[in-house]
Amino acid sequence: MGNGILDIAVTGLATAQNQLLTASHNISNAGTPGFNRQQVLLSTNTPQSGGAGFIGRGVHSSTVQRIYSQFLTTQSLQIQTQSQSLDSNYTEIKQLDNMFAEATSGLSPTLQNFFSAIHDVATNPGVIPSRQSMLSNADALVARFHSMDQRMSQIREGINTQVSSTVVHINSLAKQIGEINKQIIWAEGSAGGQPANDMLDQRDELINQLNKLVNTDTVRQSDGTMNVYIGNGQALVVGAQTLSLEAIKTPDSPNNLTIGLVNGNSTIQLPENQITGGTLGGIFSFRSNTLDNAQNSLGRVALTLAQTFNAQHQLGMDLNGAMGTNFFTLPAPNLISASTNSLTSNISMAITDYSALTTSDYELSYDGTNYTLTRLSDNVSATPSSSLPLTLDGISVTSATMLASERFRIQPTINGAKDIAVNINDTTKIAAASPNRTSAASTNKGTGTISAGTVNPLPLNTDLQQPLTITFSSPSKFDVTGTGIGLPATNQTYTAGTDISFNGYTFQISGSPAAGDVFTVTPNNNGVADNRNMLLLGALQATNTLENGTANYQTAYGQLVSQVGNKTRELAVTSKAQANLLAQTQQSIQSVSGVNLDEEAANLLRFQQAYQASSKIIEMSSTLFDSILRFG
Repeated sequence: MGNGILDIAVTGLATAQNQLLTASHNISNAGTPGFNRQQVLLSTNTPQSGGAGFIGRGVHSSTVQRIYSQFLTTQSLQIQTQSQSLDSNYTEIKQLDNMFAEATSGLSPTLQNFFSAIHDVATNPGVIPSRQSMLSNADALVARFHSMDQRMSQIREGINTQVSSTVVHINSLAKQIGEINKQIIWAEGSAGGQPANDMLDQRDELINQLNKLVNTDTVRQSDGTMNVYIGNGQALVVGAQTLSLEAIKTPDSPNNLTIGLVNGNSTIQLPENQITGGTLGGIFSFRSNTLDNAQNSLGRVALTLAQTFNAQHQLGMDLNGAMGTNFFTLPAPNLISASTNSLTSNISMAITDYSALTTSDYELSYDGTNYTLTRLSDNVSATPSSSLPLTLDGISVTSATMLASERFRIQPTINGAKDIAVNINDTTKIAAASPNRTSAASTNKGTGTISAGTVNPLPLNTDLQQPLTITFSSPSKFDVTGTGIGLPATNQTYTAGTDISFNGYTFQISGSPAAGDVFTVTPNNNGVADNRNMLLLGALQATNTLENGTANYQTAYGQLVSQVGNKTRELAVTSKAQANLLAQTQQSIQSVSGVNLDEEAANLLRFQQAYQASSKIIEMSSTLFDSILRFG
């Protein structure tokens, strides 16, 4: 009897000791990240049968279990990776929003100052200081374009740096997960299948850290290991084996770094649209959806400003009597040959309609039979053709030398803000005047009047400044004499106010001319005080020259600022909401798996009493045994 009581007491003492150790372990790790509370599961020993029935033989510790909710943990990982993605996206876009929102560093004030200087020249066309002010404000406008584009390029470089550092961190975490998988196999195998709770917690914490960087999925294997997948199912950790990622240049956009999977001696690019969570997902989303569009939008404003201003400036005449030249240097589109293309492959393209330009990039591909020109923002394509040219949104690919499966990326506006420049630095070369002037003979008898006239759009007619004489043979007929194509023109029908165009110059005659009335168009020699072309240049500020004639420079820029601002506010709200949801989920996890110090203190007292009670049984067993010996 004494030995039976002693055995039972020892089992109670051992289990109480295990419970005390586990409670102490919980208390010690109350602040350890990723630690899940543990508890000892007890089972009764097999009872011994006797004449009086089954007599109990004590207790034993069947296992030490961690209090863990797979459902809450999975939910937390899903919420966390999206929260991290939104946070990183918001952090990046906030930089853009600050730049556009700053009143002194935005484009609007500088653009307004430039056109104010143009209006000043229109008021004082022959005054050199006014002309110098116009050039100075043009330089300031170009400098603002440059500084804003440079800031966006710096943000792009910052993203590349983040991609590189994040890839290093991901590889380190993957290696640690693979190593701890191996340790779990060994530990649980040597312990007869008992769970290696602390190692499981460590692995979960590593996966949690990895999930902050990139969206992950996990699959538990029968041997206790955990396989980890990123993106849309790309394996990163399989058992104890790990694969490595590498930061690589995007094949069709070398200025951007993306991620690739190292496979032996080669690296396979992972599609960015499959990286939808974590820090990587956030910065990839920002770059593709916001930064690229913002840089293209700003470039489009600069490009269209340069083209439309140049086109009108060339229709005017400067102080030296020469026709105007390009006021701005027109930035060229950017063409990128895919890294897999042959070195001899090339294409030629041109912008044929600046008002139709969008903020998208384009791709020209060739399948061996047909060429396809695709707008990448929405994957809309021009009708595939076996021959060129192909035209879409104002860009036209005129020729190409390509092999099957090759592609080129076309960025029509990306260089606009970076490469725009003022082309002239001589105030006398500002073309404020019109090259021709019109007049009516003082001897005219009728009431006819002639308008000042305008120069036809480019290209200029070589006979533009050849004198023209319009003589009315009757109130309804007139003849035009001079040098040029279609001249002389006789017996022309007169309709008041309709356009009359010769030698690339268009004017109107109104009223009721009489027979013998004469009107002339002559070169505007010594037109120092003429401001007609400068007025037309100033009118460009309010002319809808972008988005197929629906927006001017200011409204197009305003739309960009509004888009960035609205997206920033959207991300501020959604990232905060996601963070709150994550906090609630983590609180739920803590309520289930976290260490409650008050509860553990109570457990310590309870386990201590159990330990003391078992010790008392041992003491009683010893007393009983001594009594039996005395009887003997």
